[in-house]
Amino acid sequence: MTKSELADKLAEKIKINKQQAEGIINIFTNSIIEALAKGDKVEIRGFGSFRVRHRAAKEGRNPKTGEKVYVAPKKVPFFKTGKDFRDTVNIDE
Repeated sequence: MTKSELADKLAEKIKINKQQAEGIINIFTNSIIEALAKGDKVEIRGFGSFRVRHRAAKEGRNPKTGEKVYVAPKKVPFFKTGKDFRDTVNIDE
């Protein structure tokens, strides 16, 4: 499902126009991004939690030349599904 399809579904569900639905989705996603950028954790009960994980610096290899390269430390976003979400997705067919 794309963002546009999600906006269509949201607009239909709560009886608003598509532009308003896209605005709501943008506010939601931007709020999560801003919270993570500040180092906060975002938890949506039943859905999952977003947090930032820290990757340490390491020595890697260039796959083309085999040469050793330095990989700088970095922060990466991480999402962990909630139990209800996992259970719904893993329903036996």
